Amino acid sequence: MPVSKYQTIALVVRQHTDGIQESVQTLLDFLRGLGHKLVFEAETAAHLDFPDVPALGAAAIGALADAAIVMGGDGTMLGMARQLAPYDVPLIGINQGRLGFMTDIPLERMLPVLGDILGGKFKAERRTLLEGSVLRDGVAIHVGMAVNDVVVSRGAGAGMAELRVDVDGHFMYNQRSDGLIIATPTGSTAYALSAGGPLLHPSLGGIVLVPIAPHALSNRPIVLPDSSRIEIQIVRGRDISVNFDMQTFASLMQNDRIVITRSPHSITFLHPEGWSYYDTLREKLHWNEYPSGEGKLH
Repeated sequence: MPVSKYQTIALVVRQHTDGIQESVQTLLDFLRGLGHKLVFEAETAAHLDFPDVPALGAAAIGALADAAIVMGGDGTMLGMARQLAPYDVPLIGINQGRLGFMTDIPLERMLPVLGDILGGKFKAERRTLLEGSVLRDGVAIHVGMAVNDVVVSRGAGAGMAELRVDVDGHFMYNQRSDGLIIATPTGSTAYALSAGGPLLHPSLGGIVLVPIAPHALSNRPIVLPDSSRIEIQIVRGRDISVNFDMQTFASLMQNDRIVITRSPHSITFLHPEGWSYYDTLREKLHWNEYPSGEGKLH
């Protein structure tokens, strides 16, 4: 049997999941049986009782691991993807969440599917990320990375925010709204979609800007090249913040600027052989399907 190129595998497991210890034990036994070396991500090790599995931080995983298996939902995957993006560690997602756009392997099928993927039967897919800096008086006070989106938004009790948006040094518009979503193609199926934005295929080199409840109906979503440098200035408003994948936050003041560009890093997902983005959209967005081929165009 040929040796898998994924010899050392990191396991990342969502916390506070009922019955997870048994599932992890099953997975450990299976992977060890295939000859893989296993490590835990540090926070995973802290909430599970497997003292014989080494616990490593993201940098050590990036240096040692050939792949990472993430057991959880898309939120767990987002957090780990941002941490491992600089190290180009491929990610495999086992779905224990509700949507599972990125964690696409069902828990009940994880062993045979993982066996195939780690044996070389998979579809690899690269995704782009965004990175942004919050500048106050020209000094960076916060830096973040996003797999899905960067969101500038007002607080629940505040009035509309007024934002100035420049792209590649060119003034685009002043916008009064509840905020602005700057999303990757991956993030086009997240908050941007619920705010009325378009779906972008992950292979597209685009960044979508989606206003949140704009005052002027002429403020529409727009897709920009992912080579763009997007600058957002806080013209006025109270209790405004910026978040990266809804997981890291910074509070903003008037005249603060957020500069957003495509990250030099990317992430690679390993999907089961035969995986299709369109299958995922149809399943997760509940698009209609014709039973037994009825109604299809021929």
